[in-house]
Amino acid sequence: MASATRRSGAVRIANCSGFYGDRLSAMREMLTGGSVDYLTGDYLAELTMLILGRDKMKHPDRGYAKTFLTQLEDCLGEARDRGVRIVANAGGLNPAGLADAIRALAERLGVDATVAHVEGDDLQPRAAELGLGAPLTANAYLGAWGIVDCLADGADVVVTGRVTDASVIVGAAAAHFGWGRADYNELAGAVVAGHVIECGVQATGGNYSFFTEVPDLSYAGFPLAEVSADGSSVITKHPGTGGLVSVDTVTAQLLYEITGARYANPDVTARMDTVELSADGPDRVRIGGVRGEPPPPTLKVSLNSIGGFRNAMTFVLTGLDIEAKAELVRRQLEAGLTAKPAELEWTLARTDHADADTEEAASALLRCVVRDPDPGNVGRQFSSAAVELALASYPGFHVTAPPADGQVYGVFTAGFVDATVVPHVAVHADGTRVDIACATDTLELAPAAAPPLPEPLPDGPTRRVPLGRIAGARSGDKGGSANIGVWVRTDDQWRWLANTLTVELLKELLPEAAELEVTRHVLPNLRAVNFVIDGILGQGVAYQARFDPQAKGLGEWLRSRHVDIPESLL
Repeated sequence: MASATRRSGAVRIANCSGFYGDRLSAMREMLTGGSVDYLTGDYLAELTMLILGRDKMKHPDRGYAKTFLTQLEDCLGEARDRGVRIVANAGGLNPAGLADAIRALAERLGVDATVAHVEGDDLQPRAAELGLGAPLTANAYLGAWGIVDCLADGADVVVTGRVTDASVIVGAAAAHFGWGRADYNELAGAVVAGHVIECGVQATGGNYSFFTEVPDLSYAGFPLAEVSADGSSVITKHPGTGGLVSVDTVTAQLLYEITGARYANPDVTARMDTVELSADGPDRVRIGGVRGEPPPPTLKVSLNSIGGFRNAMTFVLTGLDIEAKAELVRRQLEAGLTAKPAELEWTLARTDHADADTEEAASALLRCVVRDPDPGNVGRQFSSAAVELALASYPGFHVTAPPADGQVYGVFTAGFVDATVVPHVAVHADGTRVDIACATDTLELAPAAAPPLPEPLPDGPTRRVPLGRIAGARSGDKGGSANIGVWVRTDDQWRWLANTLTVELLKELLPEAAELEVTRHVLPNLRAVNFVIDGILGQGVAYQARFDPQAKGLGEWLRSRHVDIPESLL
């Protein structure tokens, strides 16, 4: 691997994309809004890999995030003029193809740009031999050292396939400072900084429980991390942009899509229970104290398959006798189907209000979802049967959409393989291929010892109010599971939360989780508890097991539930 020179002083690493479809103008805004050394972007998610897989089936030369090319067409010259280097995982399933497309774009624009890429994550051709079945896509989560090698060789733009979300930030920092593979504390600090900024404006007030505190959320600025040689960092944004960077917005993002105290990456396991946050001025939050451990010996593999075909109909039930109306149409539709789908699910959302002053407020929604390997069983046979009831069912019958054919749905599963069987290759601009060795110093991932709980608050008067009166939450998807991180802002609130919000209470507050396995992880430094709810999302986002398939609103549902909170905390 090419060598790098150790430097001191902070390096400014910015984000310009949190997902495939994020704000197109963000790349230019980050280039022109202030000083930046590296510009990074995260374009991949579990669902995105399925989308790119289907795209590549139709167009073998595709399979990458096309919006990244659109951004570069506008900004590549600007980035080169400013000396800003770009690292993004937009290569998806075809990083070599994206690198070639960028070179062609640079030539057309007359911009001198050296483009490299990282590959090796695509395990689909070897899935069967690795015990991963026969998925549509199978991509191992690679680490940062291929990026480091490309940057050390002088690349202006580095594109990758499936690396971990934080790796584009870790790679930039490690290349800049010349960190070694055993610099675990420094690498862990960069992983934490990367985890904060990789989802874009979620770090600057987006998707934030206390959003009314955020100034000018109509157009929040994207985040950047000022990473220092010791791995500590300051999270901030360009001056004059909307949004907010505070200890709470950073805490919220730290809790996003994690499990417990150990946050595994291919290069280091970051100890989330060591993270220390402090205000460092307006829109500046310092992250320090992060400790790192050797990474696990295995790599996670994102597996996407075509699960079958899916269709849905939503019936509007208005006024009186909602339950009886729902039972009638359910009985009629199931009796009228000539071929019963493999899966048939009914959900009644009681959005209706008594004595409502609008028809919409008087209405409930009854949703029927069907899935089957045979498209004929969930296509027009199903949706037409629903519509044929229009004049023969409950009073006020109508549906929210016309009959439609069934659509393909995907299934996500996570696999794990020994890191030694996964190639990791840095491909330089001149075609030179450099094999990146996997980690040799590894540590099996195991739960960290549970920390002691703080002393409970003394007994006193309580008031039954929403949990969100004092607690923030951030939730998201982890395959078929979901996490909910809940945090509070004062030590006394923490004494109450840590001793009160147990797994048992969570299941009581969220009945959808009552029969599922739930684990709780305590993070005292963040005054937070994090819950992982196994199986609540079925077989992943594309399966759409819930009306909120990515669990984005799960935390807000929890905050809306009423609990007995000490009056002294309100």
